[in-house]
Amino acid sequence: MSCNFYNIQLKGNQKPTNQEDRRSPEGVCFRMYTEDEAKKVGVVGWVKNTSQGTVKGQVQGPEDKVNSMKTWLSKVGSPSSRIDRADFSNEKTISELDYTNFSIKY
Repeated sequence: MSCNFYNIQLKGNQKPTNQEDRRSPEGVCFRMYTEDEAKKVGVVGWVKNTSQGTVKGQVQGPEDKVNSMKTWLSKVGSPSSRIDRADFSNEKTISELDYTNFSIKY
């Protein structure tokens, strides 16, 4: 299964990055914890910060593992983060994985 995640809005101990008072994901180590959790769960893909102050990425793997990762992304996150919103799209069954590991993109 493959699933894109995007628009994960975090509030941390950073100053606002735009008028909606979204806060930068930097400083809450969200990407690092996402990479660690993905490896623990057993999914592949990537994660990155966006210029809009959100986080996006892609997760691939068995459906139960992708669903576990979606729950973590939308409800748990890094210890210093507060997740205000998590959107998922383009969920589909795939026959082959596009990635061999989970990585942080810059």
